[in-house]
Amino acid sequence: MAVKRGFFLIIGLCSLALGLIGIVLPLLPTVPFILLAAFCFSRSNERLHHWLVNHPWFAEGIRQWQSNRALSRPLKKKAMLMTVLSFGVSIAIVPIVWVKMMLLCMMLFLVFFLWRIPELE
Repeated sequence: MAVKRGFFLIIGLCSLALGLIGIVLPLLPTVPFILLAAFCFSRSNERLHHWLVNHPWFAEGIRQWQSNRALSRPLKKKAMLMTVLSFGVSIAIVPIVWVKMMLLCMMLFLVFFLWRIPELE
C-alpha cells in the first residue's frame, strides 16, 4: 500500500510541477496536469490534496470538474483568453514560420478542446 501511495505522490508532484510551468509556458496545458495532480493527491496525501483543492488559483475549476464534469462559462472564457494571449505572444516572438504555424494549430486545438467542455447551468 505504501508503494501505491508513493507512486501517486510522485505522479501528483510531477503533474503539479508541469501544471505550474504550463502557466507561463504555452506548450504545456495547465488544467489537465492540475486535475491529474488533484486525483493523485486524493490517493496519496490528504494535506496536499486539501491544499490544492483550496488554492485560490485552482480551487474553483477543480471543484467544478470533480462535482459536475463541467466548468462555468466565465472560467472557460478565462482559460480560452489566457490560451490565446500566451500562444499569441509566443507566435509573435518566434521568428520561424513553421513554428508559428505549429503554435497556431496547437492554440486552435486547445481552444476547441476548452470550448467543447460542458458548461455549468
